[in-house]
Amino acid sequence: MIGNSAADPILLIEDTPSLQMIYEAALKRAGFEVVTCGTAADGLAAFEAKRSSVVLLDLMLPDRAGLEVMHDMLARAPGTCIIVITANGSINKAVEMMRAGAHEFLVKPFDDQRLLAAVENARRAISHRPQSAGSHAAPAERPMPPFIGQSPEMQAVYDKIRSVARSMATVFITGESGTGKELCAEAVHKASARASGPFVALNCGAIPVDLLESEVFGHLRGSFTGAISDKIGAAAAADGGTLFLDEICEMDLNLQTKLLRFLQTSTIMPVGATKPRKVNVRIICATNRNPLEEVRLGRFREDLYYRLHVVPIHLPPLRDRGDDVNEIADALVVEMAKEEGHTFVGLSPRVRDLFRTLPWPGNVRQLINVLRNVVVLNEGPLVTPEMLPPDLLAERPAPGNKPVPPENHPLLGDLAGRTLAQIERLVIEDALARHGGSVPKAARELDVSASTIYRKLDAWAKAEAKARTKT
Repeated sequence: MIGNSAADPILLIEDTPSLQMIYEAALKRAGFEVVTCGTAADGLAAFEAKRSSVVLLDLMLPDRAGLEVMHDMLARAPGTCIIVITANGSINKAVEMMRAGAHEFLVKPFDDQRLLAAVENARRAISHRPQSAGSHAAPAERPMPPFIGQSPEMQAVYDKIRSVARSMATVFITGESGTGKELCAEAVHKASARASGPFVALNCGAIPVDLLESEVFGHLRGSFTGAISDKIGAAAAADGGTLFLDEICEMDLNLQTKLLRFLQTSTIMPVGATKPRKVNVRIICATNRNPLEEVRLGRFREDLYYRLHVVPIHLPPLRDRGDDVNEIADALVVEMAKEEGHTFVGLSPRVRDLFRTLPWPGNVRQLINVLRNVVVLNEGPLVTPEMLPPDLLAERPAPGNKPVPPENHPLLGDLAGRTLAQIERLVIEDALARHGGSVPKAARELDVSASTIYRKLDAWAKAEAKARTKT
């Protein structure tokens, strides 16, 4: 430990005298002892003398960059919780410092409550560290529950989860559908100082746009038609814990603006309310899209992207995880067999070889569905190729067979020569036609959110209207 987290003073390094007075007064009113410095040199000298466990560090100092000061502090005392203070125009620099080891950052101007919440979060993080572990993460040789798998790709993910869990940094999880993004968010939460608080997950793509604001921020009775009682939103429900926003790129642009304000102020305004409410929440978000591409296309706010994309974690697809697929399958098939009252104990050697070669486009979610099908329809004791669904076996070309040329392929004949955008439209329109125009049913079949299809239909209609206008 770097000091007594309950007694050692807060070190404030801020070069503007008026702000020094404001921050120092707020901290002292809350009962903290404060040591205040106006330059990097004085701040480092005070740090050496006091070894404060919590440091409030201005990003722009007259004699040295805040990033360099932070590197020096963490080199001497790696467990220090450094809260970066930055102006709105320097958020990118603050994000860089978070990635380099800062605990949290505050954007000027902020009020006393936001300042004190940041300090309390840092104190809590320090008090929850194992005494024997110091500032070091747990050994990376073990999987991180609830994940299963020992591959190097996943070990890198575990290391990143353990590292980011110690801070308040916003985590942005990316990966294909079915790779376990919610499991990753839960793992970050459980490894953090907020583990005893609530973990609230919200799928932004599964909620109609007109109801999403209420689901996130809550509403008051009578604030809109159908609001028959007050509702606590996900942000308030996660107070003291973690809010996980899945499919964040599906969020409406207007709501993105309100989410950005929430991140900057830590306050929520329920629909119909006149006064904001303070909440203490850590944000983790996820998407199976390319968020930068969404920014480029104007569907995701650039300032929100940079505010959320502090620590990115990318989950590898199952096909890139080596023998993890068999380790996961072994655990799942035994668990499912107990639920069904069957006698499965594992996979046959032929199935193990097959699983290593399959592409698994649906990743772990697809593997779960395949094994559930096997366990329900068979007794055991080993999963054999004959038990597997026929469509799974069709995913791997037969040994010695040459791939069918696209122009002769029975499924691709009508698609050859078309652009990817044209193929996407054909597939969506075909799914809609087969489901009588039902967008939700087509979305379920295509494994996308209904809002994705609605957005594409709207874009196609606008493009066609624009083309008609030109002609």
